[in-house]
This record gives sequence, structure tokens and C-alpha cells, in this order.
Amino acid sequence: MMDTPQLLGSLALAWTAYFIAVVSPGPATLAIAGTAMGQGRRQAVALANGVLTGSFFWAVLAGAGMAAVVTKLAYGLIALKIIGGCYLLYLAYKSFRAAMRADAADMAPKIAGRLSLGAFYRRGLYIHLTNPKAIFAWVSLVSIGLPKDADHGTIILFIAGANIIGFLTFNALALMFSSDVVVRGYRKGRRAIEGTMAALFTLAGLKLLTTRF
Repeated sequence: MMDTPQLLGSLALAWTAYFIAVVSPGPATLAIAGTAMGQGRRQAVALANGVLTGSFFWAVLAGAGMAAVVTKLAYGLIALKIIGGCYLLYLAYKSFRAAMRADAADMAPKIAGRLSLGAFYRRGLYIHLTNPKAIFAWVSLVSIGLPKDADHGTIILFIAGANIIGFLTFNALALMFSSDVVVRGYRKGRRAIEGTMAALFTLAGLKLLTTRF
């Protein structure tokens, strides 16, 4: 068993790696940014917390040692990969349609009125639950931050710290991208931004579909 300074050092390293993974460009950060600019702050926060819930789910599995078992279930990973890749391509299609609309600059209130906050929360949840890379990321974090004989208190501390980091970071991204300055910039360059989002979601979806585990 590690002594306290060693354990805290390992946890700090794992938490730092988690923070870097959270802020790195990927499907979740793309979705949060796009939702914040296009639909509004509350919708982006709802989506961000859906992503956080998905992350918490994988964290609990990893902390309980179950994620390592999941990674060995080839058929399950393939199914997740297909579902996740197709969902990202669906988001790419939605962004592409928005980019093609010449009159979509004032659409944010209308979209927000049609879709509930629960729908945005579920969107964030689906993005993270259907990404098999999240499993591998958490298995790696566990191997970095937890000793093999870690007790329940250490596991809870590790997961709690990671989720605090995730909560603060995901919500900060939602607030940042929904600021007036960013939203005004989005409205001016909406079609180019939505087109870029469509391209990035397409690349992310295709990459996920073609990745070998």
C-alpha cells in the first residue's frame, strides 16, 4: 500500500490527466460549444451535465474493476463503437443542416423552445456512454491514480475528485461559449462555424467507427 504522499501524488497525476482529457477537443467539448453558441446557456449546461453523468458512470465501473472486464468483451465494444459513431454522424448531419439554412441566425430561441433541457441532458449522456474510448481512458486513469490494493475510501476520493474537476470544467465551457461576445461572434459566422462543427463531428464519427480496439 502506498504511503499518503505517494498516494496523493498519484491521485494528483491522474486528476491532471483527467482535466487535460476533459478540455481537449473531442465530441463532448464540440457538442457543449455548439449547443452553448447555438441554443443557449441553460441548454449547454444541461448537455454538459449529461456528459458528466456518463463520465461518472464509467468512473464507477473503472473504480469497481468492472471496466477492465468490459474492455475484454469484444462484441460489446463493437456495438458501442457503432452506436457512438452513428450518433456523432447524426450530430454532424444536424450541424450541416443548420449550416445550409441562410436564415438560421435567429433560430436559437425557437430550437430552445422545442427541445427540453432533458433532451439536451440525454444528448450529452449518449455522447459519453456510447464512446468506448471513455472506458479505456478511465481504466488508464485508475491504473495511474490507484494502487492495486486501494480501499473503498481511496476509490471514492479518486472518483469524487475527478467528478468535481469534470463538473467545474464542463460547466465552465458551457458558460464560456454562451457568453455574449462568443454568441455574437457565432451569429456573424454561424454558417462557417456550423459547417466546421459538421466536419469535425463527421471526422470524430468516422474515426470512432474505424478505430480498432
